[in-house]
Amino acid sequence: MTIGTEHEFSINDSGFHALPVSDLVLKEICGSYESDILFGDVRLAKELQKTVIEMVPRSPAEEIMALESQLTGGLSRFYRIFGNRYRLLGLGMHPTARVHEIPVWDHDEGEYYRTYDRLFDIRQHGWLNIQALQINLSFRDSRELISRFNRIRSLLPYLIAVTASSTVVEGRLTGSCDNRLLFYRQNQKELPAICGGIIPEKIRTVADHKRRMEGIWRELRSRDAGILCEEWVDSAGVIVRFSRRCLEIKALDEQESIRSDMAFAAFVCPLLRCHSLPVETGQDALLDMTERAIRQGTAGLKDELRQLYDLAWRNATPDERNYLPVVRDRIENGCLAERIAGRISRGEALTTVLTDMETCLRENRAYGI
Repeated sequence: MTIGTEHEFSINDSGFHALPVSDLVLKEICGSYESDILFGDVRLAKELQKTVIEMVPRSPAEEIMALESQLTGGLSRFYRIFGNRYRLLGLGMHPTARVHEIPVWDHDEGEYYRTYDRLFDIRQHGWLNIQALQINLSFRDSRELISRFNRIRSLLPYLIAVTASSTVVEGRLTGSCDNRLLFYRQNQKELPAICGGIIPEKIRTVADHKRRMEGIWRELRSRDAGILCEEWVDSAGVIVRFSRRCLEIKALDEQESIRSDMAFAAFVCPLLRCHSLPVETGQDALLDMTERAIRQGTAGLKDELRQLYDLAWRNATPDERNYLPVVRDRIENGCLAERIAGRISRGEALTTVLTDMETCLRENRAYGI
């Protein structure tokens, strides 16, 4: 199985104010307003919001250490070029950005953004202030696609719980751990089948999935939005990318460091190799657990997460075991959102917390370890 990841970082000044400069960053590197460029061992790309830049390994890999090496090399090169001019920050949302202050990318692909805006109004947090960690896992054939899709679907509540990192919105604690998903699952509410409450329905055949997508595309065409009739319009927590022959996990908040991002890839992969998993498969149960994970992080699912961790450890490769202690730490001591909320609730300044998060990214160090 090959693994790929996608990482979204906000671009900030020294005070962690989000800067709408992704176009200027890309232009300074390559000389023109490109939306996607090769940058050593990684690709850098724009996102919808100009305050965020995406970093993707140059190529998928079979070992997580190889992905980490590509990404840390890309970050090191970024810092060599820009020094302290910009501070990159992970987390599932920018913690202080306000939607009206975030401009949309305006150099190409405007027809897609105008269509989305007409249908859903993209000037809201679920569109303009989200930073996801995406994990892409290959499949060889239809049987493997179906098996892995259904297993990932059943793991989503647990993955959401341990990766939640968006507890602060517009400078304030909200009481929920994963505000990115609270906003994200509503951002296309006019066509609810696109997101499906994060948890997609179980599929029994590839035709099941294709029928679901055809239904979404019919709705889009009926609204004069045929330009969006592509596989990437699917916004569920896990989607099928036939063009890449992979399953794309979209439900995860970006973490504070590449090391931590890699740890969650190392958690998923051995669980896909287990003969069986002690997890719920019913839609209602999964939706209920997802709600608990979004609100509470790991606090409401600790026993289940410990059981999954033990299974992951027993089925992990040496490469994966190198990263799994990060996941153990999040299970036992709380996801990033829980720990950020704890520090702020005890009176620490948000900028102090964010300085620690930025240092973790720069040094590729998992927070708390």
